[in-house]
Amino acid sequence: MNGSMHGMMNGSMMYGMGWVMMLICLLFTLLFFAVLVLTIMALLKYLRDKN
Repeated sequence: MNGSMHGMMNGSMMYGMGWVMMLICLLFTLLFFAVLVLTIMALLKYLRDKN
């Protein structure tokens, strides 16, 4: 009983870590896209002002 409980706890820990890593990756992706969009918008505004 004790061994199986320990295994379950370990499994849930790994599962939790997987979720955290997925969330971090998602956040970085969103951040990257936000920066990309802002950069493109700034460039378009700059080019429009130049003309």
